[in-house]
This record gives sequence, structure tokens and C-alpha cells, in this order.
Amino acid sequence: MANNFINRKADLTTTDLTTIYTVPAARTSVIKSILVSEDAGSGANITVTLVDADSNIFSLFKDKAIGSNATSELLTQPLVIEENEALKVQASGANELHVVVSILEIQPREVTS
Repeated sequence: MANNFINRKADLTTTDLTTIYTVPAARTSVIKSILVSEDAGSGANITVTLVDADSNIFSLFKDKAIGSNATSELLTQPLVIEENEALKVQASGANELHVVVSILEIQPREVTS
């Protein structure tokens, strides 16, 4: 079994919906942390969604306020996401938010006889 610890980072320079992470094929991922920092000194909101393999959209955080020059940890518990699911983020204002996602990718062990 191969497990990988990775980070995905995004500087949200636009208000466009941004895919920050997609679970690779034949993997399950555990999102351990979603840190969001505001560095423009004005405060901003972030929306975080999970898109499943069938393109269904699930809102995890909708217009979550991030204080001026503050950092917020969005998760209080780990979040398990499956193969081909995508974690997406969107800022209310451009050039205000940075996002760092800490992930454990798990590749199931193949059983052979």
C-alpha cells in the first residue's frame, strides 16, 4: 500500500471557481486541514465545494468569512473524499486569500492469490 502526504496550495488571484485538488484514480484521500489566510487587510469570504464523480456539487463552506489579516482552519475533523472527486474554492475578492490543503492519499493494497 502506498500512502502519500501532500499539500495543495492556491493564491486566489481571481474570484473564479478554482479546483485545488482532485483525487487520483484508484485512490481515496483524507483531507486533514484546509487553512485559509487573508492578506489584503480587508477581510474576505471563501466558498468551498466538493464535486463528486457524477458532477454533483456539495457545499462544504458557503461564504465563510475570513477576517482581515487572519488565518482560519476550516476543518474540525478529517474529510474523506473518493476517486475522481474534486475540492474547489472560490474567493469573494481577488488577491485576498491563500489556501493550503493538507492531504493523505491512500492507495488500496492489491490482493493477489
